[in-house]
Amino acid sequence: MSVAKLHAVQDNAAMPTVLAGLEAWFDRRLDEKLAEREANRIPSLAIIATKGTMDMAYPPFILASTAAALGWNASIFFTFYGLELVKKELDIKVSPLGNPAMPMKMPFGPDWLKRINMPVPTLAANLPGFESLATAMMEQTVKAKGVPSIQELRDICVESGVRLVACQMTVDLFNYSQDEFIPEIAEWIGATSYLGEAKNADICLFV
Repeated sequence: MSVAKLHAVQDNAAMPTVLAGLEAWFDRRLDEKLAEREANRIPSLAIIATKGTMDMAYPPFILASTAAALGWNASIFFTFYGLELVKKELDIKVSPLGNPAMPMKMPFGPDWLKRINMPVPTLAANLPGFESLATAMMEQTVKAKGVPSIQELRDICVESGVRLVACQMTVDLFNYSQDEFIPEIAEWIGATSYLGEAKNADICLFV
């Protein structure tokens, strides 16, 4: 066998080893790039806020501001009664009616008294002025515990870059004017547009 043929045979025999080495190198590089991309990816949170009561205003603002503090991209889509949370003049109350699991807490007095859960009777929730009383007690409890107000939490969200989005369909439905809402609203869009954004979020919550 000539020297040239011998070299050709040797090259052919080594080819599988070379290809296997290249495949392993490409696999390793791909894993490294995917790990690098995952490490540099910014998580995202999308919240759909539908309630306009004081007790239901806290979850979206607390979750969004916390996500923003962690460096996440966060947005809140306010639709139906949730639009009350982005009005210039906040006038939101606790609604005991239809919320039997809500405990009433005394915001003052000895510790043993403040720890007692007082269930809200359905009949009492219908009494005139009871909603205002429940709201006042909640506000005092929040203040006593050092928890920010809804206004303060909303301001924190604005300052930390949480994207506030309003449902234009609901605005039209309730005959609202955009002038009634805070100027920090980023967009006035419909459900179709926001669902496209929510689909790509790491976490999507409905409140």
